[in-house]
Amino acid sequence: MDDVSCPDLISDLPQSIIEGILTRLPIRDAVRTSILSSKWRYKWATITQLVFDEKCVDLSNDRCEFEDSLVKFITRALFLHQGPIHKFQLTTTYLQCCPDIDQWLLFLSRNDIKELVLELGEGEWFRVPSCLFNCRKLTRLELFRCELDPPPSFKGFLCLKSLNLHQVLVSPEAIESLISSCPLLESLALSYFDSLALTIHAPNLKYLCLEGEFKDICLENTPLLVAMSVAMYMTDDIAEHFEQSSGCNFNRFLGGVPRLERLIGHIYFTKYLSIGDDPGRLRITYNHLKVVELYQVSFEDMKEILVVLRLITNTPNLKELQISGSSNTLAAIDAPDLDFWDQKCPTDCTFKQLKVVKMTDMSGVPHEMEFIKFLLANSPALETMSISPCVYLMDGRINMLIELLRFRRASAQAEILFIQD
Repeated sequence: MDDVSCPDLISDLPQSIIEGILTRLPIRDAVRTSILSSKWRYKWATITQLVFDEKCVDLSNDRCEFEDSLVKFITRALFLHQGPIHKFQLTTTYLQCCPDIDQWLLFLSRNDIKELVLELGEGEWFRVPSCLFNCRKLTRLELFRCELDPPPSFKGFLCLKSLNLHQVLVSPEAIESLISSCPLLESLALSYFDSLALTIHAPNLKYLCLEGEFKDICLENTPLLVAMSVAMYMTDDIAEHFEQSSGCNFNRFLGGVPRLERLIGHIYFTKYLSIGDDPGRLRITYNHLKVVELYQVSFEDMKEILVVLRLITNTPNLKELQISGSSNTLAAIDAPDLDFWDQKCPTDCTFKQLKVVKMTDMSGVPHEMEFIKFLLANSPALETMSISPCVYLMDGRINMLIELLRFRRASAQAEILFIQD
């Protein structure tokens, strides 16, 4: 019987579907489809998303040979490409000083690039060429280990919605100007910056992630912010700067975020918020805030405790609260002023929506226990409170558990889970 050739159903699919298939393949495999048939020779060349990494070429023990192969692969892919390129991503630890990257970016700036991601590894910092600032249609920009210096003529990325700068060398003035000149910016991530004082003007910003050595942060115009995560690292210079600060960091950072829904504060965040005086005690209510996570809170520091209380007592719809301690146990055991809880805690405070509380790295010291007592007594909807003692607390765990069981609970359904790792 004669052989009956099978119809080529894939080749006859609409171009949009074929592009979707090719885009989901690693770029090396997408290019390899050119050998399938004459129909497929250049189908890969019209995909609008190009993602390059070190898997594009065969590994080699010779670094120079590997770099040369990678550069040739990317250059050839761009040379043969047809039509617009909406996304270009390069992830490599090899090409930091490669002049070809400048040429690639120049090519991309002329092809309506919308998303640009450069993840460059250890080694010399890559200085971003000025042609980047001609990419007027950029909606997403991510730079890792780069040096950024916008030219004086730069007026901003008018379409940019997402900006992620990781270990980027840039002046404070330039980064503030960059942020404020992106009117549509919705997501901002800055990580591993040194001694940066930053004022953020971003009226459409919704998501903020900060990590690094920040001397000062002021959210001056961020009314739409819904989620933020902050980790602050401390150096001697920054600690000295904090001690000399007179303004209220709480107001500067959290005074203008009425739509905030989720707040995550990592190391030194509550310490930062506790600095400065607030004579007027600006009244701020966070009606949309539902999830609060605060890590490494020092319960021997009365100012930090006040920050936590001020935050949660002005959050009427709080549903989840997670706090970890970082107390100096000896200092906290000897801490005086336990009448602080009668004097400073509002007597009419009720957490009507609070359902889940997680307390981790607890030492069982007086102010920690008083805080837990306060939460249990004022959370009528509480379902679960889990408490994890710190690894150094061995002998006092039973006493801590006994004291917890004595506390009055506003919720009859509240379950206390004492977790011992």
